[in-house]
Amino acid sequence: MMRDLLRFPLGPSPAERAAGKVWLVGAGPGDLELLTLKAVRVLGEAEVVLVDDLVNPEILSHCAQARTVWVGKRGGCRSTSQAFIQRLMWRLARQGKCVVRLKGGDPGVFGRAGEEALWLHARGVPCEVVNGVTAGAAAATACGFPLTMRGMTMGVTLVTGHTEHGDTPNWPALAHSGTTLVIYMGVSTMAQTQDSLLRAGMEPSTPVAMVENASLAQQRHRLSTLAHMLADARDFGLRSPAILVVGQVVGMAEALVPLAGASKRTGTLG
Repeated sequence: MMRDLLRFPLGPSPAERAAGKVWLVGAGPGDLELLTLKAVRVLGEAEVVLVDDLVNPEILSHCAQARTVWVGKRGGCRSTSQAFIQRLMWRLARQGKCVVRLKGGDPGVFGRAGEEALWLHARGVPCEVVNGVTAGAAAATACGFPLTMRGMTMGVTLVTGHTEHGDTPNWPALAHSGTTLVIYMGVSTMAQTQDSLLRAGMEPSTPVAMVENASLAQQRHRLSTLAHMLADARDFGLRSPAILVVGQVVGMAEALVPLAGASKRTGTLG
C-alpha cells in the first residue's frame, strides 16, 4: 500500500493547490441508515477516501468513484501512524484533490478531528468537518435507554478510558458529577475504572451497560452493575470495540428494550 501511495504525482501547480480540500467525515457507529445525508454527498464527491479501521466497509458504496486507502488505527494493533496520515492528507490536497478522511462515529469525539484540522490549517489546507452519530449515543439506543432523563441525570459526560500517555480521568469528580458516564476505549482499563468509581463513593448498585459493536448486526450487550461489571464482562467475553455506559438511566433498559424492538443478545442487571 505504501508503494502505491507514492505514485501520486508531486509538485502541484498553484491552481491545483488552491482547489484541494480535506473533509473529516463521521461514518457513524456502523449502521448504514445512521449515515448523514451530508456525509453521503461528500463521499460522492471524493477523489480519495482515507478509511479508519472501525468504518463499516459497506459505507464505501457511496464513494465507488474514489480511490480508497485503509489507514487503520487500533489500540494494541499495528496501525498507520498519525504523522503519515496527516502528511498524506496534506500531499493529496495540495495536488488539488477532494480528500475524505472517513472516521467511525463522530470526528470530534475521540476522533482526532481537532488536531488534524489545526495541523492542516497551519499548512494552508482547507478542512471541514461533517458530524456523525457517536457510538455512545447509538449504544444507549441499541440497549433501549436514553442518555438523559429528567429527575435521573443532570447530563452526559463522554470520557476515554485509554489515553496516549497513560493519564487517567478524574474519576472522583466524575463519580459525583450527577451525569451519565459514557466511556470509550475502556475495556482494557475496566478494572481500574471500577475500582476508582467505587473508591470515589459511587453506589455499587449503579447500573452499567457494556455494548460491543453498537448498531451493527454483530452487536452484543450485557447489562450489569458497577459492583459486578468486571466479573460480568469476563463471563460475557467482552471485547473491543465496546462502549461502557454507567448511570441510573441504564436501569430503564429492561423496561424499554421490548418497545425498542431489540433482538440482540442481552443480560439482566446483576
